[in-house]
Amino acid sequence: MTSNMLRQPEQCIQLSSISWQTYQTLLGELSERRLRLTYNRGILEIMAPSPEHELYKKLASRFVETIAEELRISIYPLGSTTFTRSDLSMGLEPDECFYIQNQSAVKGKRKIDLTQDPPPDLVIEIDMTSSAKNRLEVFAHIGVPEIWRYDGIFLTLYQLQNKTYVPCQQSLSFPTLYMEKVDHFLLQAGVVDYLELVNSFRRWVKSQIRQQ
Repeated sequence: MTSNMLRQPEQCIQLSSISWQTYQTLLGELSERRLRLTYNRGILEIMAPSPEHELYKKLASRFVETIAEELRISIYPLGSTTFTRSDLSMGLEPDECFYIQNQSAVKGKRKIDLTQDPPPDLVIEIDMTSSAKNRLEVFAHIGVPEIWRYDGIFLTLYQLQNKTYVPCQQSLSFPTLYMEKVDHFLLQAGVVDYLELVNSFRRWVKSQIRQQ
C-alpha cells in the first residue's frame, strides 16, 4: 500500500491539430520545465508528473540498475531523453530508458537519430493517468522492443511483436530472472524507506541468481 501523502493527481492535457513545428518549438521552450510531451501525428499530450509518478519512476529505474549490477550486465541509461521521428510525426520522452543489447551503437553520442540509430532496448513507463495507449503506439512505431509499465498496482512487461505490444512473463533484457514479484516491491514505495526497499530488492535478486 502506498502512502496517501503521495496520492496527487497528475495534470494532463491533450491538444489536437498541433503541427510538428509547434511541437519542436515547445520542446525547446519547455526544456527546463518538468513536463512530459508526447506527439503522435498532430496530437500533443502534455503531462506534469506527480510526486507519486516520480517516486515509482526513480525506484523502477533503480531496480533495473540493481538487476544489471547483480547479473553483471552492462547498461547505458539515458533517462527521459527526447526521441523523435520527423518522418513519422512522432516524438516523446520515456519515463526512463536503457540501452543494453544495442548500447555500443549509441554510447557517447550527443544526439541520437532514430532513422539511423536503434531505439532504447528497455523503456520504463509509469502510467497513472491511463494515457498508455497513445504512448505505446509511439514506442511501437519507433521500435522499442521492451516496455515495463507500472500503473500503481501491477507491473506489466510488454514485448513488441508485429508492431504491437503483447504482455509477456519474462524480460528480453534479463531473461534469466523471474519478474513476477517486482510489483510487490514497487507497492511498498512511500511506506518502506527508499534505500531499505532497494536493499530488500537486491537480496531478492541475489536469491534468484543462487537458485539458477
